[in-house]
Amino acid sequence: MSPKNSRAPLWPRWLLAGPLAALCAALIMAGGALWLPRGAAGIDNLVLPILAFPAIWAVLFFYACLTRHLRRAYALLLALLLAHALALGLQLS
Repeated sequence: MSPKNSRAPLWPRWLLAGPLAALCAALIMAGGALWLPRGAAGIDNLVLPILAFPAIWAVLFFYACLTRHLRRAYALLLALLLAHALALGLQLS
C-alpha cells in the first residue's frame, strides 16, 4: 500500500520506528547485562549487548516499518520497554 493511498498519517509509524525503537533497543541493551550469563572473564554479559545493539535496533525498526498492525507493534515495544525498565529498576534498587 503506498502512502498516497493510505488514510492513516505517517507520524505514528515514524514515531514507532524512530525514537521509540531506539529507546527500546537501548533499554534492551542495558537490560541484557542482567539476563545474559557471565563469561570466563566476567565481561561477556556487558560486551554482547553492546555489540548486538545495532541488530536489536534494526529488528525493531524494520518490524515497525513493515507491520500492518501498528497497535500490535506499539504494544510489543511498550511491553519490551516496561519489562526491561522494571528489571533494571529492580536491579538498581
